[in-house]
Amino acid sequence: MTMKSLNKTKRIALFGLGEAGSLIATDLQIAGFNITAYDPKSVITPLGITRAKTATQAVTDADVVMAITAGYDALGALEQALDVIPVSALYADLSTNSPKVKLELAKKAAAYDIDFVDVALMTIVPGRGLRTPVTVSGTGAERFEKLFSPLQMPVNRLTGPAGQAATRKLLRSVMMKGLAAVIIESMRAGEAANCGEWLWQNLTDEITRADQALITRLLVGTEAHADRRLHEMECSAQLLHDLGVEPTMTVAIADSLKLVRTNGLPKIPAE
Repeated sequence: MTMKSLNKTKRIALFGLGEAGSLIATDLQIAGFNITAYDPKSVITPLGITRAKTATQAVTDADVVMAITAGYDALGALEQALDVIPVSALYADLSTNSPKVKLELAKKAAAYDIDFVDVALMTIVPGRGLRTPVTVSGTGAERFEKLFSPLQMPVNRLTGPAGQAATRKLLRSVMMKGLAAVIIESMRAGEAANCGEWLWQNLTDEITRADQALITRLLVGTEAHADRRLHEMECSAQLLHDLGVEPTMTVAIADSLKLVRTNGLPKIPAE
């Protein structure tokens, strides 16, 4: 991998050496940055990365602090180092969190005059590393973009406050994680009905041929045929019950169809 940093003297402190953190830390080190990482867990330290014993040790003299922690650790990660993070540093939070939490993090950073950027990873990091597409917002968004875009990271910078990036990630997650949940439930039922292989092929064929026109037709058709589709999903839920599969997502789809009958569809952007 060939990368070129803006300034090879840049010091980056990194919280979290899980899968994503380790991959990004490695790419940053290859790009010429000095990386000091902190993780309280017994995890492997990537080659070339300095391992700090404490969070405060990691952030001392850092130009950038990148928190790539689990969402529930984000607040603690910031608070344990706030007194030591240099005022000139940029604090980038890459955790998955609610917009409310991101705003809280931004306010705490602002109280110490530290630039904060809400960084939303928009897809999985394995296979991409530092080139993982991100959406960013907050007072430090422009600074983040200027630093990381030259490193071939696709950065979509929003002009709004922290929380705006998180909002877009979570809205996308409703579809992406919801789709996975529906497929899992369908496949469990398919296995129970002894037609798992047929169902898998059918599902993958439908998903891989999907385009914007097909998605639009699905939505428009849902409103036009809500009553019939509601009955179909109620039959589907009964089938899953009979197969011994809990129809969690199937029932949720039926409930969604009831809302469509009452409230119609959301606005569909023009093609």
